[in-house]
Amino acid sequence: MSATTQPGSPLPTLTLDGEQVEFAPGETLYEVARRHQTQIPTLCYDPRLEPFGSCRLCAVEVEGARAPVASCTTVAVAGMKVCTVTPQLEQHRRTLLEMVASENRQVDVDPLSGSASQELKTLVDRYGARTGRFAGAHSGHSKTEDDNPFILRDYDQCISCYRCVRVCAEQEGDHAIDIANRGFHSQITTEFDQLLKNSSCTFCGQCVQTCPTGALSDRKALRAAPLPEPIEKTRTTCPYCGVGCSMDILTKGEKMVGIQPAMDGPANLGALCVKGQFAYDFVQHRERLKTPLVRGEDGQLHPASWDEALDRAADGFRKASERHGRHSIFGIASGRAPNEAAYAMQKFIRAGYGTHHIDNCSRA
Repeated sequence: MSATTQPGSPLPTLTLDGEQVEFAPGETLYEVARRHQTQIPTLCYDPRLEPFGSCRLCAVEVEGARAPVASCTTVAVAGMKVCTVTPQLEQHRRTLLEMVASENRQVDVDPLSGSASQELKTLVDRYGARTGRFAGAHSGHSKTEDDNPFILRDYDQCISCYRCVRVCAEQEGDHAIDIANRGFHSQITTEFDQLLKNSSCTFCGQCVQTCPTGALSDRKALRAAPLPEPIEKTRTTCPYCGVGCSMDILTKGEKMVGIQPAMDGPANLGALCVKGQFAYDFVQHRERLKTPLVRGEDGQLHPASWDEALDRAADGFRKASERHGRHSIFGIASGRAPNEAAYAMQKFIRAGYGTHHIDNCSRA
C-alpha cells in the first residue's frame, strides 16, 4: 500500500473511457484497464514479467499528455482521463501490426508451437493487418543447426519483443539467452552464439510458452502437426514431484502430443521444469507396463492381478524380516510421490518394521 494511502481510505480513481474507476496505488494503466475488462492489445506484455513497453501497441491517450503513452509502463495517477480506443489509436495499432507482420516469414503458425503462439495472428486478424504494404526485408535468421530435441529456434518469426529473454532472466534466473545487434540485425542468441545444449539453458520451455509468434516453438509437440484431429486440452497436475504444478495435456484423438504449463496454476504460475514440460513419451511407449508382473516358478515374469502382486510383495517383506531381521528391510520412496505418499512410506518402514532404513530418489 502507498505511504499516502491509509488503511480504510477510499481508493484513488481515474476516468477510463468515460467511466470513473478505482485503482490500487502502483498499478499501471494497463493493469487497471485489464482488471476492468478493457482489452488493450499488446505483444511484449507477460503478466509475470516487468513491463517493457517495446511493442507500443498498448499506447493510450491521456488528457494533457503530448503524445500517446505506453499503458503497460505508465503508472496510474488519481484524476487521469484515459482513452484506450480512438480512431487515431486504432490506426496506430493497425500500422504497427502491418510493420511487424512484414518482417516475418509467416503469421500463421500451428497452435502446438506454444501456449502464446497465436497472439500475433489473433491481433493481425483483429486489425485486418494482412495488407502486405510494407513487404520487404526480413529480420532474424533461424538456427537450423541447433539439434536439441525440445526447442525449435525459428527466428525468422522473431519480432524482438524480448519476452523469451526476460522470462529466462526474471523467472528462471538462467540468463541463457539475450539479444544481440540492432535493427534488422537483431537476433536472440546464447553466449558466444552457442547451441542451447552448450549454454546455461535448462530446457524448462518458458521461452517457448511466452513467445507470441512461434519463433521459439515446442519441437516435440510439432511432430503431431500433420495429425488431422483437433487439439484438445485437459487440465491436470504434473506427476513428477510433490510440488503440484498445474499443466494442460494436449491430445489429438487418443494420442498425447504435448504439454503446456497452466499460467493460472497456483503452485507454478506457468512454470514447469524440463521433465514436466517435455518428458511425456513414456505415457504411450510401447514398452510401458500396463499390468503388474510376478515371477513364476519358471523364473519368468508373468502378468498378474493387483491383489496377486501385492500379496507377493507383502510375502516377500514378511520372509525377509523373519529370516534376516528388521534391518534387512530398506525403503526407497519415489521423488514423484506427493508429500502424503512419502509420509505413508516412511511410516510403513519406521513404524511397521522399526528401522530407519528409508531414503528417496529426489536427488536423482
